[in-house]
Amino acid sequence: MKWLPILLLPALGISSAFAGEFTVTDDRAASEISETSRLYIDGNLAATFRLGPDVSTLTKRIQTPLGRLNHDYALCGEITIVNDDGKREIHQVSSEGILHNPDGRSFEALGAEDFTDFFLRDPRDPTAVEHHPGHTSVCAAPIT
Repeated sequence: MKWLPILLLPALGISSAFAGEFTVTDDRAASEISETSRLYIDGNLAATFRLGPDVSTLTKRIQTPLGRLNHDYALCGEITIVNDDGKREIHQVSSEGILHNPDGRSFEALGAEDFTDFFLRDPRDPTAVEHHPGHTSVCAAPIT
């Protein structure tokens, strides 16, 4: 009988798995040919973005697990650009950080340092994200 109240939660419209949600928007830069990136929240794949000639921007809704206000994130990606000489270059990018109380926020995925760093930012509140530059071990697996 202990499980009966928990089993009734979905019938009442209450989710026991997720506490809230936020959005992440990824835009293809003018010098990018294509981009494939993954967003991990608390070590779990939360979204995949695929940008190219026909898709220049994507916004994804991300649900957050119950019980935490702060969430670890990692961004992993492969970005193909055209360099100043007109040649294609492929950059493996990744970084990680902490999202502080992300529920209801809208984050942007940004590339920096000549497409070697990749991170999230809340344009309305820079303190909402703690960015840790450098490659993250979560991104060790290749993108397929």
